[in-house]
Amino acid sequence: MRNPYLVGEIGINHNSDMNIAKALIRQAQETGWDAVKFQKRTIDAVYTPEFLASPRESPWGTTQRAQKEALEFSIEQMGELFDYARSLGLEPFASAWDFGSLIEVEDLNPKYHKVASPFLTNKDFLYEVANLGKKTFISTGASTMRDIGLAVDLFRRYCCPFTLLHCVSVYPCQEELTNVGMVKTLREVFKCDVGYSGHEVGILPSILAAALGASVIERHICISRADYGSDQSASLERRGMELLAKYCRGIPAAMSDGVKRILPGEAESARKLRYWADVA
Repeated sequence: MRNPYLVGEIGINHNSDMNIAKALIRQAQETGWDAVKFQKRTIDAVYTPEFLASPRESPWGTTQRAQKEALEFSIEQMGELFDYARSLGLEPFASAWDFGSLIEVEDLNPKYHKVASPFLTNKDFLYEVANLGKKTFISTGASTMRDIGLAVDLFRRYCCPFTLLHCVSVYPCQEELTNVGMVKTLREVFKCDVGYSGHEVGILPSILAAALGASVIERHICISRADYGSDQSASLERRGMELLAKYCRGIPAAMSDGVKRILPGEAESARKLRYWADVA
């Protein structure tokens, strides 16, 4: 069993502040994670004019447009963040939410791409991602096994490497809804690499996923859950990141090889404590 690859989903938890974004990158590096992920979207391509004009109170205004536009880094800013992450030894990448954003992200030459759960059934978008040929993480929230199977077939048809991420699209997700056993189910059904993208408050389901052999653990990360934002409540703060990294790294050694043997320490304990009765 190998250590899971830990991805810190910064997403929009930076609240449009480059200093916060860089602090989150440092937090991922300092707590032993492997990668950080952002989101990139063209607001007018993703949302309807009616939705953008609808009311929403935020630190940036009173409409959905004001909030969405404020949370969107430019591609130049994202490039600066990618460079910063790389300077700290982390792999940066992003989930694009439209074709234009996918092209912009690809220009930053990420090692990976990410298909967010809402796009799992968008065949045209899946084709564009798969056609790039880079390792892609595919979230499977709010999807049927048939939906997942069609996406798997498409990526295999275009010979694009991928990892499915079991995901439940509830923010935050109660532990009893996480259905972590799906990590094993997806691996058995689709014969592919499988990870886990969690939105729970704690770390237990993520640890269980790692124990079931999840090759990737992706979690939203934040400075404080008390900060403004729709994803903060489903995110891990520094201490949670530290503990998750510590426990996940210890799983392969603890799981070992499953072969029964008497260890030297056990033999000594047996000599002192075991009742050696004759067996008829």
